[in-house]
Amino acid sequence: MRRRAAEKRPVVPDPKFGDELIARFINVVMFEGKKSLAERIVYGALEELTKKQKSAEGSEGGDAGGNTVVLFGRVLDQVCPTVEVRSRRVGGATYQIPIEVAPHRRIALGMRWMIQSARKRSEKGMLRRLAAEMGDALMGRGEAVKKREDVHRMAKANQAFAHYRWN
Repeated sequence: MRRRAAEKRPVVPDPKFGDELIARFINVVMFEGKKSLAERIVYGALEELTKKQKSAEGSEGGDAGGNTVVLFGRVLDQVCPTVEVRSRRVGGATYQIPIEVAPHRRIALGMRWMIQSARKRSEKGMLRRLAAEMGDALMGRGEAVKKREDVHRMAKANQAFAHYRWN
């Protein structure tokens, strides 16, 4: 028998933009409790991404903070999966069953994949790696987006086993 699910603790919004998503992302980037370093990396990467986006659009726009939060949301949308496969044992055989991903888990997976793929990149410094990975994600390419597409492809391939979902 399973124990009850752990209750979700509220996330304090980040100090610069007042956004909970960015605060969660900073917490995922954080390594060995070094939050100020994680903040510096994330804010620097977001600033670099915003500059790159503005130069690509050629605009000198208004609210930079709001624009950055929207931009980060668009990056996450490109990386977060909507379906995943879960293993389920039925009658001696194990099937990969496609299941819709819960909203909280979607974001957690997307953030985790983005950071993992940024760490594998060859640019110098985590700030540049993260900015480059976010830029690639906005364009619909990059390793994190590829990971999402692979998960979706796997779910599509195993759609025949969807009827085992609740049994």
